[in-house]
Amino acid sequence: MSTAIQQRISILVIEDDAGDLGLIRAHVRLAGLRCIGDKDPVTWVPTLAEGVAAVTASRPDVVLLDLSLPDSAGLATVQAMRRVIPDVPIIVLTGRDDHQLAEAALRAGAQDYLVKGQFEHDALGRAIRHALVRQRLESRLRLFEAALNSAANGIVITDVNAAIEWANPAFTAMTGRTLAEAVGRTPGEVLKSGRQDAAFYQRMWATILAGQVWSGELVNRRKDGSVYDEALTISPVTDMNGRIQHFVAIKQDISERKATEERVQHLAHHDQLTDLPNRALLSDRLAQAVAQARRDRGTLALMFLDLDQFKPVNDTLGHDVGDLLLKEVALRLQACVPRESDTVSRLGGDEFVILLAQMDKAADAVVVAGKILAALQRPFAIGPHEIGISASLGIAVYPQHGEDVNRLLKNADTAMYHAKKAGRNCYRFFRALTEKAGG
Repeated sequence: MSTAIQQRISILVIEDDAGDLGLIRAHVRLAGLRCIGDKDPVTWVPTLAEGVAAVTASRPDVVLLDLSLPDSAGLATVQAMRRVIPDVPIIVLTGRDDHQLAEAALRAGAQDYLVKGQFEHDALGRAIRHALVRQRLESRLRLFEAALNSAANGIVITDVNAAIEWANPAFTAMTGRTLAEAVGRTPGEVLKSGRQDAAFYQRMWATILAGQVWSGELVNRRKDGSVYDEALTISPVTDMNGRIQHFVAIKQDISERKATEERVQHLAHHDQLTDLPNRALLSDRLAQAVAQARRDRGTLALMFLDLDQFKPVNDTLGHDVGDLLLKEVALRLQACVPRESDTVSRLGGDEFVILLAQMDKAADAVVVAGKILAALQRPFAIGPHEIGISASLGIAVYPQHGEDVNRLLKNADTAMYHAKKAGRNCYRFFRALTEKAGG
């Protein structure tokens, strides 16, 4: 006898026939459900109303329920009792050997079905034991389902061919797809964004079909067409023989995390005021441009720009106006250097550096320098203020003026000071190859 049945159990019998009740008591004793000296486990009431009152007052372990009572009959009896005790096993007793009625009773919530006069004590004992075991299993299943339904991550169960069989509410919240819309279709059919190539999915399938867990990140598409970043883990579920029967996928929307990571990366490489590339990103791009020019035996130019008379703006109009002016300067510089291969960066203060990558000849830098000087000479409207400034530019060219990043930056800076000394609002190449302002 199992440990569960060795423990004392309580059985509520709802039966209006005293003779049938006597037989049930005898079967319970002969089935070993009542040990010598134990209190009678059977409690008896003759009507559904009294049964409802009894289970409300004291929850039994199992209910034996006659389908023909003075105050209720048929499936309505099962349904009424199930509403009161949704988690207590019910075994239906009836005088009719009707298989259709049996199936209907099971669908209504009964655990088992016995025909009066056609079962012995071992059948009743077995039915009660099995009902208790099934009830415990069903309780565990309900607990597991509740846990899966309340999980914050999306959970999807598919068959071996990836057809969706079940998904939790978090999946619906994440994707906009209801369970009804997803069942029978594959995750690829309802979520695929096209951002991953065929090789990506081939590697994934190779892993899970080998019985291994696959984890990775991908971009999926919601029902409304928007895309989101997803962290995905797929685990194969096998039978006792090791054959894969299902796949369980755990999905997490990591769009916010990815956006935060991208923002952190952006802030680490861009000036917070103007959003231009900062010194770190400029150095990286300049190193790549120098390496490319070295391979191609090409040329590039680096411009070091310093605003003329910027300090008086800060001193007289305040730093807020000065910051707005720097933002406007950044926009005009970017308009003068539209190629994607080029970079406009701010080192700090009123110092800017412009990288002109992949130039045909050094003289191309002169054209850009002229555009920048003309653009910055136009007055700036900052609130109620009209501000006039200019700039001094120094130009260093690879490879004539340096073959590494540091040397080019240093020589462009030196050339900028030559432009300052030459009267400002002009440009100079390193070593002042042309002495005339703008020449």
